Amino acid sequence: MPAYRLYHNPIYQRLVSRFGVGKVFILSAGWGLVSAQFLLPNYDITFSPMAPPFKRRRRSDFYRDFCMLADDTDVIAFVGGKEYVPLFCSLTKEANVEKVIFFNSSVTPQLPIGYKAVRYSTTTRTNWHYECANDLIEGCLYLNA
Repeated sequence: MPAYRLYHNPIYQRLVSRFGVGKVFILSAGWGLVSAQFLLPNYDITFSPMAPPFKRRRRSDFYRDFCMLADDTDVIAFVGGKEYVPLFCSLTKEANVEKVIFFNSSVTPQLPIGYKAVRYSTTTRTNWHYECANDLIEGCLYLNA
């Protein structure tokens, strides 16, 4: 099914409704950076250290990750857990556009040159990125600030 429908949280559908299916990409531990409309099989791979070992992807694992960014992209925003930031940076390093990474920890992540860290203030600790994505949808956050 299309990548954005594979995930159960309604925020993926809302992102596609707000920004369009061609402008939303999903960073998958199993596939890389895929278009929201890319057809994926049902799978369960994660970077989360809380997951059972057979579901976990480690930094040392070798994957042939996709990077399906469109050439006409003007800004890329990453909204997700810190475990996914290294893969995001790896897959977007060649993109010559503004790259914004939202984070919510008290420590600003160390990022390569060309990436901007933007702290997202919230008291939510688990799945804070859904709240952040919702604020993007609602126009409460701006990428070109």
